[in-house]
Amino acid sequence: MLLKIYNENPNPRDIRKVVDVLRDGGVIIYPTDTVYGIGCDITNQKAVEKVAQFKGIKIEKANFSFICSDLSHISDYTKPISNTIFKLMKKNLPGPFTFILEASNNVPRYFKGKKKTVGIRVPANNIIRDIVYELGNPILSTSIRDEDEILEYATDPELIYEKFQDFADIVIDGGYGEIIPSTVIDCTGETIVILREGKGELEY
Repeated sequence: MLLKIYNENPNPRDIRKVVDVLRDGGVIIYPTDTVYGIGCDITNQKAVEKVAQFKGIKIEKANFSFICSDLSHISDYTKPISNTIFKLMKKNLPGPFTFILEASNNVPRYFKGKKKTVGIRVPANNIIRDIVYELGNPILSTSIRDEDEILEYATDPELIYEKFQDFADIVIDGGYGEIIPSTVIDCTGETIVILREGKGELEY
């Protein structure tokens, strides 16, 4: 299903439709403030496995991140963070950033493997934040942008739908996506390290 939702004022009925699909173990493709992403409910192992299989990677080795609706979710899935990191996140979120933090025991075991970290995203996009808020817990996030793909596939929701309709239960048309991914910031060491320069400039 290709579902048009407007970022300025997402229709609550459409949001609930998407959330029902997620609760049933469905997979969605959705807009963010960067590239379009593939996601599912992080608490549904079968759905997570489906996404990992689609990406051709093992869950425990994948660098999936979680999309949260705001900073209140973050403490549920990460170990306590310093005031400095919290202030940094508060200043830059919602925004096009992925913060790598130490994972708490609430992160489903099948994600962690030997990894002790989790990537956290709070995009500046009302559609996906409303979906996560309504769902009540984060959704898994991974980009559909492949290096060898024609660029348009990552930006035009109709072309994305044509290509992925057999895989995703819902493709949300939230307008054209971007071609630049999020900036990834590792906050697990003594100093903050930018692992990937993407969209957005970090404000300190």
